[in-house]
Amino acid sequence: MSFKYAVIGYGFIGRRHVNTLKSFEESDCVAVCDINPRRLEEVKALYPDMEVYTNADEMFAHADLDGVIISANNNQHKELVIKAARAGKHIICEKPAAMSVSDFDEMIAEVEKAGVIFTVHQQRRFDKDFRCVKECYDKRLVGDIYTIQSSLYGYNGNMHDWHVYREEGGGMLYDWGVHLIDQILYMVEGRLVSVYADIRNVINKEVDDYFKILLRFENGVTAEIELGTYFLSDRPDWFERHWFVGGNKGSMYADKFNPEGKIVRTTRLLENVAGEQDKSAASYGPTRSFGVPEPGLIVTDEIPHPECEQLDYFRNYFQAVKGEAEFLVKIPEVRRVLQVMEACRESARTMRSVDFE
Repeated sequence: MSFKYAVIGYGFIGRRHVNTLKSFEESDCVAVCDINPRRLEEVKALYPDMEVYTNADEMFAHADLDGVIISANNNQHKELVIKAARAGKHIICEKPAAMSVSDFDEMIAEVEKAGVIFTVHQQRRFDKDFRCVKECYDKRLVGDIYTIQSSLYGYNGNMHDWHVYREEGGGMLYDWGVHLIDQILYMVEGRLVSVYADIRNVINKEVDDYFKILLRFENGVTAEIELGTYFLSDRPDWFERHWFVGGNKGSMYADKFNPEGKIVRTTRLLENVAGEQDKSAASYGPTRSFGVPEPGLIVTDEIPHPECEQLDYFRNYFQAVKGEAEFLVKIPEVRRVLQVMEACRESARTMRSVDFE
């Protein structure tokens, strides 16, 4: 069984989608739609047999398709998803699926009415760094976890092409925030109690390029997400992915998208003894709680290294389409991420925490 797909929006991610669809036995990309004629010239040069269109309505009317991947600008997702649903095509939509929860609800209604498959490309659930941390969380490798810190920093400050325009759905909360929030919600089970966010335009005039988000869960976990496109340091590998997980049996850190790090533990704890104690520097360092640990006190274990890659998203997708598995990315999960993003904007606007679930 081979499914025929089209890609709408032949930008950076659209090019990857064409290659991906052509790499699977279950699928082929037979058409590309983009409003930029020069991009379509590139398509024809690379794939002479590919159908090209500058208008989605024309493509849906004439191309023989089972489904479509929508990778156009964020503000176009709603209209294109509805058009694809009404044309009877299965849909993979790039993230964020919609600019608002209300827009997403309209899209869901049209998809359900049409009876087509609809999911969202949250492929970073298969990133090696995230899966490493998720395994630590799931297996309680550092005991009862109380804090998870997820961060990503850049040096350029500015963004590319349409991402700098608010009306196009630009900005880092829409671009990366949707992934980082999705990862935390997919990992941490249970009710999300509150959301606090600081969202700023540090370098860019129209769109956000920095955010710090605090998510407090009923199970006692507080997740902190921080991203800055102009957040600078000369430390090695600063401009990379960073995770920190704190538990009552140790901590874990993992840096880089191909993660490097350790699980860190102590061989014993400082005893809480009332009264006079030996306060020598040799025993405790500069201070008893925050001094230099004595030799042998800190020990480390290797972090998990799960085997995964972003193509696993599509492996799951085609298995689910054929009825052999469940879709990993479910529509209620996508909607919940959008709800959190709206709560983040409300919190940033009011400078107050927002009650959530």
